[in-house]
Amino acid sequence: MRHRSTLGILGLALVLATAVAHADSRDQIESKSGAALLELRQFAPDVQRLLRRASGVLVFPDIVGMGFGTGGQYGEGALLVGGETVAYYATTGSRHQLPEGALRTAKVILFMTDDALVSFRNTVGWQIGVHGKVDLVRVVGDTVRPARAEHPVLALGFSDLGLMEGLDLNGNTINRIAR
Repeated sequence: MRHRSTLGILGLALVLATAVAHADSRDQIESKSGAALLELRQFAPDVQRLLRRASGVLVFPDIVGMGFGTGGQYGEGALLVGGETVAYYATTGSRHQLPEGALRTAKVILFMTDDALVSFRNTVGWQIGVHGKVDLVRVVGDTVRPARAEHPVLALGFSDLGLMEGLDLNGNTINRIAR
């Protein structure tokens, strides 16, 4: 009897783990990415200027923390070129702190030149700080400003509460995924 009870508990744990680990579909990733860009525009309306100028926009709408081992983060997203999804990607990196009261975080990476976009798309395991330097965008009032006037790759991080200042993306790895 005890053996069946243990098997039942293990079976239930497996079912729950599978449900949690279930990856988003193309439609879910695209829908969440579109919603994240709308949310970003609400937090910083001036970001529309950068979005229009970008050769490509990589949106990770829902980055979650992983609690096992030393921790980390994982998220799936869409690469938009000309406003259309052209590929799907996953990001992994070290765990970051959520702002107090926030439930989730999102990242948007802007490839401001065609060369930066092509380099990203042609690199397997693209790592921020190794394969490409990413400049964070600062928001001052309603105005968005890259730290430098011209930079080929820009990034913004935000939670459901607003834009996140000082987000450290160095070491995050981005890989193309099949969907």
